[in-house]
Amino acid sequence: MPNANDAAQTPQTSRAGGAAHHRVEPVAEELGHRFRAAGFALALVGGSVRDTLLGRLGNDLDFTTDARPEQVLKILRPWADSVWEVGIAFGTVGGMKKAQDTEGRVRSFQIEVTTYRSEAYDRTSRKPEVSYGDTIEEDLVRRDFTVNSMAVGLPGNDFIDPYGGLDDLAARLLRTPGSPESSFSDDPLRMLRAARFAAQLDFEVAPEVVQAMTAMADRIDIVSAERVRDELNKLVLSDHPRKGLRLLVETGLADRVLPELSALRLERDEHFRHKDVYEHTLTVLEQAIDLETEGPDLVLRLAALLHDIGKPRTRRFEADGRVSFHHHEIVGAKLTKARMLQLKYPGELVKDVSRLVELHLRFHGYGSGEWTDSAVRRYVRDAGPLLERLHKLTRSDCTTRNKRKAAALSRTYDGLEQRIAELQEQEELDAIRPDLDGNQIMTVLGIAPGPVVGKAYQHLLELRLEHGPLGEEAATAALKEWWSAQSAG
Repeated sequence: MPNANDAAQTPQTSRAGGAAHHRVEPVAEELGHRFRAAGFALALVGGSVRDTLLGRLGNDLDFTTDARPEQVLKILRPWADSVWEVGIAFGTVGGMKKAQDTEGRVRSFQIEVTTYRSEAYDRTSRKPEVSYGDTIEEDLVRRDFTVNSMAVGLPGNDFIDPYGGLDDLAARLLRTPGSPESSFSDDPLRMLRAARFAAQLDFEVAPEVVQAMTAMADRIDIVSAERVRDELNKLVLSDHPRKGLRLLVETGLADRVLPELSALRLERDEHFRHKDVYEHTLTVLEQAIDLETEGPDLVLRLAALLHDIGKPRTRRFEADGRVSFHHHEIVGAKLTKARMLQLKYPGELVKDVSRLVELHLRFHGYGSGEWTDSAVRRYVRDAGPLLERLHKLTRSDCTTRNKRKAAALSRTYDGLEQRIAELQEQEELDAIRPDLDGNQIMTVLGIAPGPVVGKAYQHLLELRLEHGPLGEEAATAALKEWWSAQSAG
């Protein structure tokens, strides 16, 4: 198939014409022959066609067919390496097939074959009603956007584009095949998908689509939290999340799915009054992305997006004219946890993101390096395995336009990281533990397991944080001294 540079010049061909020669994966051609031999039509469809035209096709291939799911199973089972029926109630059969790609490399392709269909939500249901169609044109018109409403008939590679998807792809425009109101009534999640695709592909959204998103924003309420969460994740993990997030806020969709983000537009940052907190947040997100070293990091990006959501609840107007947001990191951590749980995020992810939000201001107590070694140890201990992400979040949180101030903050954080590295080398900070373990504590004090052992352990841990490694002898003496004071009390 043509690549992205060819898209604007590629002629639109009809099913009858079939003049263009499109390069599809050999595995798709092979599957097309199997469906034809069984008396059915098959077409590569949707995002698979779009991404091929953009030169970014992955291992996931989506097909559509006039065969019913039971017939699809009969064709796939003898051919695919594995087959699953998780989506069969919605007309989809999945499979995995190891095969050579167009470059001759052996890859594992994930395949989904869906019967021609249409689906719609009623006003109160969270689940779509599915009905099967008879033609590919019926199937394509019910898809979300024209750039996802193109197909390639197999075998033979006939290009099918009844709704102008190729022109919109060349124009980098998101439109719906039918009216946006009808499309969003069929599945309100498509409003979030518009924002997600804008962020992933760096496309513009057609004005009439934005207008419908704004007018119908409340319809997103019937979509399950899990589906909303998955779209938000894809948006946040995209190359241009600012673009998608802005669209959610401007259409009012954020008010329904992430109201804490919209609320930030009304606030002013206490340090950088030339930026409101909303703009500051989007900049922090982009700066955090620039610091990623091993691909998109959902924990870091969510923490950057949510780090200041406690500010609206904590805003105070001071007598000197300043605006303060005291303890907004504590409030923000609680709000983060509540919102993420509502969106059905996994518990470990909720814990990590809310912890980063809680810790993101800690560095500002460092001044120009006044922390004691004890304070540095506590910083590392409290961050735990999130320390590297906390470094990135803290650095990203500086959005001042004052270059001298930004450089000074960066140098100061460099100094903190250097101190952490030196202490880690000396003391194994990543695994700070008391000099005596629980068994040793019980032996020294002559006590059985119980709450007292935990209290003694915590006392020794505090001494370890405050003074560094004590050694077994000094720790034993300190433990006996503590026990003596406990007994006297």
